[in-house]
Amino acid sequence: MWTPGRMSNAKSWLGLGMSLYFWGLMDLTTTVLSGTPTPPGKLEALLPDKPQSHLRIKRSWVWNQFFVLEEYTGTDPLYVGKLHSDMDRGDGSIKYILSGEGAGVVFTIDDTTGDIHAIQRLDREERAQYTLRAQALDRRTGRPMEPESEFIIKIQDINDNEPKFLDGPYVATVPEMSPVGTSVIQVTATDADDPTYGNSARVVYSILQGQPYFSVDSKTGVIRTALMNMDREAKEYYEVIIQAKDMGGQLGGLAGTTTVNITLSDVNDNPPRFPQKHYQMSVLESAPVSSTVGRVFAKDLDEGINAEMKYTIVDGDGADAFDINTDPNFQVGIITVKKPLSFESKKSYTLKVEGANPHLEMRFLNLGPFQDTTTVHISVEDVDEPPIFEPGFYFVEVPEDVAIGTTIQIISAKDPDVTNNSIRYSIDRSSDPGRFFYVDITTGALMTARPLDREEFSWHNITVLAMEMNNPSQVGSVSVTIKVLDVNDNAPEFPRFYEAFVCENAKAGQLIQTVSAVDQDDPHNGQHFHYSLAPEAANNPNFTVRDNQDNTARILTRRSGFGQQEQSVFYLPILIADSGQPVLSSTGTLTIQVCSCDDDGQVLSCSPEAYMLPVSLSRGALIAILACIFVLLVHIFKTKGIKQHSTQKWTDTKAI
Repeated sequence: MWTPGRMSNAKSWLGLGMSLYFWGLMDLTTTVLSGTPTPPGKLEALLPDKPQSHLRIKRSWVWNQFFVLEEYTGTDPLYVGKLHSDMDRGDGSIKYILSGEGAGVVFTIDDTTGDIHAIQRLDREERAQYTLRAQALDRRTGRPMEPESEFIIKIQDINDNEPKFLDGPYVATVPEMSPVGTSVIQVTATDADDPTYGNSARVVYSILQGQPYFSVDSKTGVIRTALMNMDREAKEYYEVIIQAKDMGGQLGGLAGTTTVNITLSDVNDNPPRFPQKHYQMSVLESAPVSSTVGRVFAKDLDEGINAEMKYTIVDGDGADAFDINTDPNFQVGIITVKKPLSFESKKSYTLKVEGANPHLEMRFLNLGPFQDTTTVHISVEDVDEPPIFEPGFYFVEVPEDVAIGTTIQIISAKDPDVTNNSIRYSIDRSSDPGRFFYVDITTGALMTARPLDREEFSWHNITVLAMEMNNPSQVGSVSVTIKVLDVNDNAPEFPRFYEAFVCENAKAGQLIQTVSAVDQDDPHNGQHFHYSLAPEAANNPNFTVRDNQDNTARILTRRSGFGQQEQSVFYLPILIADSGQPVLSSTGTLTIQVCSCDDDGQVLSCSPEAYMLPVSLSRGALIAILACIFVLLVHIFKTKGIKQHSTQKWTDTKAI
């Protein structure tokens, strides 16, 4: 309906006025008196089928809007409202035309009465409003009686959509033993209905399944724990069903549900327990170190890091013979051999093993100690073992002049088994290819079989075998290292042939040679040689020997003046003696040639028949010789020149 107070708004909408029609649901608070005149030249939007007198209109209505309820299911077209021009006299001369969104498809208008109907089912969630245009034409001439006006038809919401959980189903985790009220997860339901109109979209949450373990906040959808001390080991998985209902949860509201799968995560609230308080195990005495004896297992109802275990040996007489390690994959304790075992020495052991959680939670310590113990009995089983030598290594020193067949060591072995079988001894011949030794088959006496020579082999490393008489496959072995000790059985001698010379003009006491000696022996205190003339040359008038007391000796002339023509070579026998017991000695000969020398002692010739210049001359001798040659050449050339001059002069005279 049009009123004077809305004149300014009417101008902007080109004279199209519209009423709000709520099918009896409007809050009518204002009375419009009948007989109110309609301004000329305006289209009027009238409420359907309502008299113009005593009509009450909602204060907040928008004058250019129609409202129509969605989801109409009747068979007849749904009446929306009426358009009316004040120029319409009811004689059918005015024709109403509708255009815009949905015109002719969704909405139709009676071109005579101006009644608007919806001819399709409307869904607000699909489309909330339509914008249309209306015009009044002169039916006869087609001339517009009113300017075209625009108006809106809004689809009025009804509660036709239930709440939906778009993110469901949900998966959540909460630690076991959590306090009551611990937040688990928040679920959210959405309602496609209009949240601004009524309670159609106001959602209230409730729990249909999952009590008394969990609760849900009716407004926020936050799920919380509702029961104390929920134990994962008793029940781990929970299926909770949450309902969301619109209309604020009132009767007649629509509802939707979702599933929340809640898992209790583990905390360390269970101590480990050994299912057996006693374990019985056995191991062969021949088991190598680090080999496995057996396994123990402490069961823990927790999982993951909370079920991790650490095993230790806390008591027992086998703590030094066995060890225990934790298998991190299966959380079992693996008992292993720590040192060699012997059935004959100890036949059984007892271990007290503890299994404990290394990762503890302080709030659960009151549940008891998080460790448990068990007793392990280990029996050592006998095996047939090879003979054992005592000691396990032999070192023998023997002089090299020991007589053949001398016992140098008693080798001893025994059967470690209770049966104590008889032993037979032998030498591994690959360790003694020269067969210098042999061993008595029954007594184990190790003896020499050949003469020993330290200067040839100073060390021998042989392997002695011990075999059980009743079981030849059981063979033990031991290494015997033999050091051959030196005895003084080699005389000292010159290391090479010594040859010296003496000048004819040598003086008495002149050094002509220094000699040294070698000895194949190796005395403990080192070599000490003594030099002297051999007995047959003790009174030699030509040369003498001076011992330097440092294992060398000097050969000196005893007189002056030697002549090649008299004696060109001397042979001087020198006696060399060691300091061993007994003293051994040898005679070495020094060959001495008599040579002619210059004034500086340089040898010119060592043979009386030699006419050639000596190989080695002094610088003065060479200069003298070269000077003589030079003088001789000058003399020759000078004589030759004189002869040529005389001949030429004689020839010239003859020519004259």
